[in-house]
Amino acid sequence: MRKGNNPNKDKVTSDDRFGHQIIIPVYIPNQKDYFKDAFKIFKKCLQSILETVDFDYTYISIINNGSCVEVENYLSALKSENKIQELINSSNIGKLNAIYKGVVGHNFDLVTIADADTMFLSGWQQETIRVFNAFPKAGTVGIVPQFNMYANFCTNVIFDNFLQKRMQFFKVAEPKKMQKFYQSIGWNMKEDHYYLQYILGLEKGEVKACIGSSHFVATYRKEILNEIKKYIPAKMGNNSERLLDMAAQNNGLWKLTTFKNYAYHMGNVYEDWMDEIIFSKMTLKINYINSKRNKPSKSIFLLKNKVFKRIMRIKLVNDSFFKIKGLPNSILAKIGKIYY
Repeated sequence: MRKGNNPNKDKVTSDDRFGHQIIIPVYIPNQKDYFKDAFKIFKKCLQSILETVDFDYTYISIINNGSCVEVENYLSALKSENKIQELINSSNIGKLNAIYKGVVGHNFDLVTIADADTMFLSGWQQETIRVFNAFPKAGTVGIVPQFNMYANFCTNVIFDNFLQKRMQFFKVAEPKKMQKFYQSIGWNMKEDHYYLQYILGLEKGEVKACIGSSHFVATYRKEILNEIKKYIPAKMGNNSERLLDMAAQNNGLWKLTTFKNYAYHMGNVYEDWMDEIIFSKMTLKINYINSKRNKPSKSIFLLKNKVFKRIMRIKLVNDSFFKIKGLPNSILAKIGKIYY
């Protein structure tokens, strides 16, 4: 039996206070072996978020993807203290499926998705919005520059700027910070030191951005996530994150990264330097300008991402492109082709 009307019937769900969502999926099943330091690192991740974002603008969603009871209790306390806006507890359904749970049911302009071992640095949110506003075709904006990001679903960015002087190889702004990322994933910097010298990017006025983006931490225009909300059978790996990597290109938009480094990848071992980072609260001084973009036709998509890609794989064309855009011959000899 039902008596009377539900007071929420026909009410519009909206909250104009927030324009930016941060989604962090976390899976810490225990605190031993591989996961020995994971809880401490996750706490540092959340601290870096809470101390660097404009809290009045930012909606924080944590997806507890089957973590142990200690993590669940910690997150419940944060939620009760209103330090995070949303907590979703789930069994271990896989990273991408957990992310989708955070995306569904919201309609924020920007959505940042990051691993639970990400340390955000002061100014990252403001600089991310600056890049989106400076380059209206940006669909994904990362905050950790890496040399070869242009080789990962960025053919359309190269095509759109092929004859533009604003696209060139720039000297890396913060090589020591870039090196810290490479070391965190086990790269041999004695062999790959040239990755710290030049990076392919775009320049518009006072704003520079690198071409390409990693997926361990990046911000997406909400509309490009609408088409990838489906079940993924892999918990991690198995190319499951390619859906995020491809999202911008599939919508005719660009993948970019801030020119300076605004995050660290901490990995699974806590180190002393992590306690030395000082965070500062930020109040946004600029707002995100959402410029609507239509998806490209199938023929345009094929031209930019299939035909042009084949042309760029021709060694003579590939090498000429690098030289014209300012990459020294000494580095060109080491890096091979521009596209995988």
